[in-house]
Amino acid sequence: MSHESTRGPTHHSSLITQYLLALHNVHSYYGDSHILHGVSLHVAPGECVALLGRNGAGKTTTIRTVIGFTPAREGSVTFQGQDVTRLPPHRIARLGVGLVPQGRRIFPDLTVSENLRLAERPHADGWTLPKVHDYFPRLRERAHQRAGTMSGGEQQMLAIGRALMTNPTLLLMDEPSEGLSPILVREIGRIVGELKRERLSILLVEQNLPFALSLVDRVYVMNKGQIVFSGSPDALAADETVKHQFLGV
Repeated sequence: MSHESTRGPTHHSSLITQYLLALHNVHSYYGDSHILHGVSLHVAPGECVALLGRNGAGKTTTIRTVIGFTPAREGSVTFQGQDVTRLPPHRIARLGVGLVPQGRRIFPDLTVSENLRLAERPHADGWTLPKVHDYFPRLRERAHQRAGTMSGGEQQMLAIGRALMTNPTLLLMDEPSEGLSPILVREIGRIVGELKRERLSILLVEQNLPFALSLVDRVYVMNKGQIVFSGSPDALAADETVKHQFLGV
């Protein structure tokens, strides 16, 4: 089993310059409840990283801490070398962090096109409505349909497309396969694979172990608000103790 090490300021400074996203010794709370206990992790440019763990392990809180919904009370979050620990969510989003939230959180009474247009932040050679439609032909077909009347899989595609319309440098994906049929899980996996080939940096929170391991470059496993494993997908696949103890496999 391998653990993230917590080293001194020199190591911390090197993380800031080397990685797109770096969390260093992060502690986050909901009210008086201490949820994250010294979490350190990183995502390099063009890297797809999975954050795995059982329900209640702290995965979504980690995502919320990165995007600023639940700011860290201790430790630091840096993005592209800038300390974003205390920035509000809209400032972090404008720096280039896109979010596909757990539960999709689309605007059900707006049409598919309206959902996408709301998020649009034009960028040279970036994501446009036609490009999102190329990735998700069903969103083109459903352009004038109210988003709340679509299937769960279609809503997940919309949530991903909406995040891409912000032209992010880093995409945070919180349980994108949750509640979907095996066929749709494969389709979401294909899309994530294509985004990875485009060199979009991704932090993927998942409970579906085979889905995550088939896509990512590196893996972190969380338990009770701490990182208990970090390594390659192959290393995790071979570690029966970690899978049994922390993932219920």
